Amino acid sequence: MKARFLGTEIKAGDVFPATPVVHFGDARLLPESFKGVTVVNNSLDDLTLQGGRLHAMSQPNTSNTNDDFVTFYGGGVDSPWLGYAGGDYSVNENLSLSLYTSRLKDAWDQHYFGVSATYPLSDAVVLLGSFNYYKATDEGRKLLGEFNNSIWSSSLGVAFGAHTVTASYQRNNGNNDFDYLRQADSIYLNNSIQYSDFNSPKEQSWMLRYDLNMAGYGIPGLTFMTRYARGWGADYSNANEVYMRQDDNGAPLSGQKRWERDVEARYVVQTGSFKDLSLRVRQATTRATAFESDLNEVRFIAEYPLSIL
Repeated sequence: MKARFLGTEIKAGDVFPATPVVHFGDARLLPESFKGVTVVNNSLDDLTLQGGRLHAMSQPNTSNTNDDFVTFYGGGVDSPWLGYAGGDYSVNENLSLSLYTSRLKDAWDQHYFGVSATYPLSDAVVLLGSFNYYKATDEGRKLLGEFNNSIWSSSLGVAFGAHTVTASYQRNNGNNDFDYLRQADSIYLNNSIQYSDFNSPKEQSWMLRYDLNMAGYGIPGLTFMTRYARGWGADYSNANEVYMRQDDNGAPLSGQKRWERDVEARYVVQTGSFKDLSLRVRQATTRATAFESDLNEVRFIAEYPLSIL
């Protein structure tokens, strides 16, 4: 069900929120959805306000909606509801701010602040910057144990012609994994990439990324991307019972390291019957010490927007 009134859109039933604290996932064949009510208001220029109360979520391997919420690292949570509220504000064409809060009842409170900025140096060169910060604390019955986490990331890049080069740094100051809803995209951190999130306790990471837009070379719709990220210092010595990871002798894992390298090619059809059809191929390679598995993965992804109404 959907209704509009004075710049406000209300949806009830199967909903697809898109915020830093609750974001549906669409990386699988069946997109993740939630059941509940969401509200989006665009009455004021350059300001979008959002909120919602959700009572169930789905997983991408089924069309059914489960009663329980599922977190990526802590597993299933017998929580009766998830609520969120916040907004995005464009200060001007070069600066935007985001502020959100959420509660997964009896599990966590999560708060998010983000800023994104651009600074043109010339007609051909633009500086890019961003900062993301989460604060997460246990709530109510503490179904995921006791924790008090903060994690942040920042990036600085430069775009020149068809090329963009970006460097980023990320750090988890908490003693537990920074958790979020499973198969969702509710983690707006620079170094959360194809396979790795680099969000283990005390983990630090850096990443270097390069993007190429072939429109500048006469092939609109064709883009390439490659990135390399490395994390170090993951330490579970003070993790709670839910997020604890141990070695074969039962000792908490510490001094853990990992890296990931991704390569992607994407083409979006520009004209004709298949206009906006997106085809992409992704390859990921990861290597890690005891706390994660090594991986070599290739994904083929096709996306085609359908206008039903």
